Amino acid sequence: MTPRRRLVAQRHLHQSVVDLMALMNLPQRDEVLLSEAGVTLDRALFPLLVGIERFQPIGVVELAEKAGRDHTTVSRQVAKLADQGLVERRPSAEDRRIKEALITAEGRRVIDALDAARHRLNAHAFAQWTDRDLFELERLMRRFVDDLNAPPAPEND
Repeated sequence: MTPRRRLVAQRHLHQSVVDLMALMNLPQRDEVLLSEAGVTLDRALFPLLVGIERFQPIGVVELAEKAGRDHTTVSRQVAKLADQGLVERRPSAEDRRIKEALITAEGRRVIDALDAARHRLNAHAFAQWTDRDLFELERLMRRFVDDLNAPPAPEND
């Protein structure tokens, strides 16, 4: 592949990722997903619950960074999730000053309901995909994220 073609492909990939993020951040999508799952949850708390489940145990500051929100706001929202019995907070084993959040059994039930609803709502998007297509997208997305998170390779002089 020529350097120019590679640059164009990377630009198109970036545009697709931005489009996907915009789509995933639409408030209407969250409302539809919560309704389909039969879950009553403040829409602002929903992404935090999912983030806690994905990255647990996680401190509020780290969760706020991942969510792109202010840590004081996230702290109040995590406290709401704890009040609802969806997460528990405990001191970190490494740093007792940090309170980590973890999913409770009730939080797991909500996450499972959301996952099942997401599967139902997205089924049409994958209806014409082969198993190979789906597994290849999964593999490449994981590789892309992992490679973005990896430290850059040292440049050879």
